[in-house]
Amino acid sequence: MSALKLLAEDAEDLGVVAAALQDATTKIGDISYEPAGRRLTVGFNRFRWEAKKKERVRSALQFGGVLSVKARNLRQGAKDAVLDLLDIAFEPGESPGGALILRFAGDGDLRCEVECIDAALADVSQPWPARKVPDHS
Repeated sequence: MSALKLLAEDAEDLGVVAAALQDATTKIGDISYEPAGRRLTVGFNRFRWEAKKKERVRSALQFGGVLSVKARNLRQGAKDAVLDLLDIAFEPGESPGGALILRFAGDGDLRCEVECIDAALADVSQPWPARKVPDHS
C-alpha cells in the first residue's frame, strides 16, 4: 500500500483528512507555527485505518494561509506532552476564511484563523506495527 497524500480545499475535503487522522498522536514539540510564512505544521503518528494490518506511520499535516493560532488546555511548555487527535473542524467566517480547530482528548484544542482551507497531509515514513487498535467503546 502506498503512502497517503491528501489535499483539502473545502470543508468536505477537510472531513476526509480528519478521518485519516482520527486517533493520531503528536507531541507539543511536533507543532510548529511560522507566522511569517503563515504555516502551521504538525507531525503525527497516524493509525493507518485504511491498512489491513494494525500499523502506524509518521505523517505531516500542514495548513497554509494561517493568520493566528491559539491553544486551549494544552501544556505548551511541555514539549514531550502527548496529544491524541479526536477531530478537525472548520467554523466558517468571512468567506472563504474561518477557523480550523484541532480537537484533542482531554478537552484541549488548537484554533487556527485561516484565510481559506488550504491543508495537505502526507505520510513521511514507512509504517510500523501498532501495539493496539484505538478503541472507542
